[in-house]
Amino acid sequence: MKSLGFIEIPSVTAAIDALDTMCKTADVEFVTWERKMGGRLVTIIVQGNVSAVTEAVEAAAKKAMKPCVHAVIPNPHEETLRMVELSARKFAGK
Repeated sequence: MKSLGFIEIPSVTAAIDALDTMCKTADVEFVTWERKMGGRLVTIIVQGNVSAVTEAVEAAAKKAMKPCVHAVIPNPHEETLRMVELSARKFAGK
């Protein structure tokens, strides 16, 4: 079962560090990212099975360089997936 994991953190550097932690902690795949306020607020999105995403997101939140907000959505609704796919296409420039 696919799930999505989100971590929203201030600064691009902290977001990259969080992504590195997530990818090293569990078998998750980077999907996309969103930068707001000129990169002062960054959301990283990963996907994988529910247990891997949960483990990865919790590890990144615990080790985060700055205070963050995080969430895991197991078995996301098709409209949620569509929104994430639109972000990923924008990120990939397609």
